[in-house]
Amino acid sequence: MSLSFRRDLITRPIFAWAHKALPPMSDTEREALEAGDVWWDADLFTGNPDWSKLLAFAPAKLTDEETAFLNGPVEQLCEMVDEWRVNWEWRDLPPEVWEFIKRNKFLGMIIPKDYGGLGFSPYAHSEVVRKISSRSVTAAVTVMVPNSLGPGELLMHFGTKEQRDRWLPGLAEGREIPCFGLTSPEAGSDAASMIDTGIICKGTFNGKETLGLRLNWHKRYITLGPVATLLGLAFKAYDPDHLIGSEEELGITVALIPTDLPGVSIGHRHLPAMQVFQNGPNWGKDVFIPMDFIIGGQERIGQGWKMLMTALAAGRGISLPSQSSAGAAYCARATGAYARIREQFHVPIGKFEGIEEPLARIAGTAYQLDAARRLTCAALNQGIHPAVVSGIMKLHATERLRITVDDAMDIHGGKAVIDGPQNYMGNLYRSVPVAITVEGANILTRNLIVFGQGSVRAHPYLLSEMNAIGEADPKKGLADFDASFWKHVGHAITNTFRAWGRSWTGGAFAPAPEAGAATGYYRQLSRYSAAFALCSDMALLTLGGALKRKEMLSARLGDILSELYLLSAALKRWEDEGRQDADFPALQWVMANGIRTIENRLAEVIANLPNRFVGVILKFLIQPLGANPLGPSDKVVHHCAQMILAPGAVRDRLTAGLYHGNDDGPLARLERAFLLVTANEPIEKKMHAAKIRDWSEAVKKGVITADEGAKLKTAHDAVALVIEVDDFAPEALSPIYHKRTEAKQTTPDRAAS
Repeated sequence: MSLSFRRDLITRPIFAWAHKALPPMSDTEREALEAGDVWWDADLFTGNPDWSKLLAFAPAKLTDEETAFLNGPVEQLCEMVDEWRVNWEWRDLPPEVWEFIKRNKFLGMIIPKDYGGLGFSPYAHSEVVRKISSRSVTAAVTVMVPNSLGPGELLMHFGTKEQRDRWLPGLAEGREIPCFGLTSPEAGSDAASMIDTGIICKGTFNGKETLGLRLNWHKRYITLGPVATLLGLAFKAYDPDHLIGSEEELGITVALIPTDLPGVSIGHRHLPAMQVFQNGPNWGKDVFIPMDFIIGGQERIGQGWKMLMTALAAGRGISLPSQSSAGAAYCARATGAYARIREQFHVPIGKFEGIEEPLARIAGTAYQLDAARRLTCAALNQGIHPAVVSGIMKLHATERLRITVDDAMDIHGGKAVIDGPQNYMGNLYRSVPVAITVEGANILTRNLIVFGQGSVRAHPYLLSEMNAIGEADPKKGLADFDASFWKHVGHAITNTFRAWGRSWTGGAFAPAPEAGAATGYYRQLSRYSAAFALCSDMALLTLGGALKRKEMLSARLGDILSELYLLSAALKRWEDEGRQDADFPALQWVMANGIRTIENRLAEVIANLPNRFVGVILKFLIQPLGANPLGPSDKVVHHCAQMILAPGAVRDRLTAGLYHGNDDGPLARLERAFLLVTANEPIEKKMHAAKIRDWSEAVKKGVITADEGAKLKTAHDAVALVIEVDDFAPEALSPIYHKRTEAKQTTPDRAAS
């Protein structure tokens, strides 16, 4: 068949149908899709990932300077912070901590040394956030926000030389405190609907008439807003008098606003879930700025959305995933220790199978999240900004932290419920909803972003087909579509047979590197990658643009893509760490849990495709015997839980990079009790064999020596100190309490009733 014959008789009708089936793409949608890079997510979309490419990817490493910073200023900062006092007494970081953060350039970690910053890599940024997060949520948020989505990053990517020279040194040295104003009362997740405006006009600035913009805005939920000196502001620019061109609506624009300009109002503070990091609203009324306050200058007017999406493609993969991986590791270290020292029915609670199950979930999640964090940072270190992967990381790191913290709270019981200086879990529990909500709400990210953006960006042919459909020249559009479409058809046919063969053979012959005990897991991911690619193509083919409105289907497909990435990261960690046999139970748990999710989501996609004929065909090809969602075996759960119930290299690897204080705080007490209890286990076994529970009686009867008895007493005292919880005198509580108490005292009859 000749090329022209194929194009005219077959491609042209399909091209015309595609024009109708796919809705036109808005500028904001296109800019969001084009932001960032594709990376390993593209391999997963092919249905045949190249494992050698993943395994050859250099792991992220710290420089000597970055390591010294972690061991020096970061360690010192952690020592300076008392989270209970920060939250319940000071309601802020104390002045000396703020000064320390500024002086040591924590706010300028990502700013190049040429501008006075530290010039750290994304991985170093992540490690700093991870360590501080294990000590103080407030301090971690304060440090991570200026180094994530903020004026600094935007200036480095898009600012003019004059803007970088003017602002970056002050930001690096802490003389300027930045914040970024995007969210407004009218526009949360749908940032493109903001009503904040900038009208191009002439005005007076520093005594001179100049061309600029008159801004009016209302922003809220702005982290560091109450203390910021420099506000990055997103607004919609308009040119009603055509001072710079023929168009009136110019699009979302980003500018730098010194907060001391006339018309700027900084509001009072918000209190997000009882977290006291600085956060609040701000307003601008008729604030005039010259054109050179626009980041990138006048030529960047209307490019703000693309700029924000590009910056977010990096920052969203670092900040909250780092904080979440730290939280999961923190839960693993603390909960494993507590489950070992806390006894019920004269048995450590960690030995009950009902406790082993959540312990294994905590340990496995800690292993997986840190694996994914490291892999994502490795990409960022090499200059890749994987937009889809960053969305996956933010969504799943924070969601899995929520599950992990709930498990940790359940195991701790009353110890974690009663608030006070000795409660080391309560504040982390309260902070989780903040992470779930910010930087793109998780519901939106799961239902619209991960697969919605991934299917276009990471798919081998879809974006080129969409670009061809949107081409202004019909002839060129048809030619480009013809070239991409038939490649897509060939790919789909090949992948159909690939998915069928791998599914019916259980992935036994799927490609995999020689990876010892983990080889079979690579084969399974090759199998599921092919199944995912086939399901994606069938959903896109049968639903077209309507898939955008089928959010539950999109979410399930996104879950499969997410699991494929997270499981790839776990396998990569296993290789990078030298295939540690003692860590294998964590890998087993992660893989079994992820495969269960993939099997379930595939079944749900197949069952809910509107085109039932295609659904039946997919079930025959991919799941002829139905889903097989077994998950981790009881044996795997047991071995995974044991990883955090004993001190040693396994536990230390799983919880690496956290802060371990040597003070008399609650975590230090827990660690001391844990080490004492596990060290005295042989002595306890002697008493158990003699059926004696009291150490003093065991000494009298000669079952253990006096020295051994003294060791047990020290351990028991240490455990009692950990198990103790705080109580408060009435006068130590809030004035509201006193008012209620007084009311009861003055109305005894009512109080009695």
